[in-house]
Amino acid sequence: MLAKKILDELAEKISSTIAASPVKDAEKNVKTLLGSTFNKLDLVTREEFDIQQQVLIKTREKLAALEARLAKLEAAAPAAALPNRSEQQ
Repeated sequence: MLAKKILDELAEKISSTIAASPVKDAEKNVKTLLGSTFNKLDLVTREEFDIQQQVLIKTREKLAALEARLAKLEAAAPAAALPNRSEQQ
């Protein structure tokens, strides 16, 4: 998960910065805080985004093909297929 990777990189940088510091618990607190923040953002991974993008592209292509097919069928439909007002009365 992308958020986990970012969180781990941030935690590693913070850890190296305060490794000699007596504030060792800060790493755990920051990691927990960042994890909570990322979870609240309800993010998707790049992989999930790319998959949905491909699905959308295919759907748009299929819609365009269906619209073209419908237009062709409508153009080919003879005018006689439509009910004549004089015949309905």
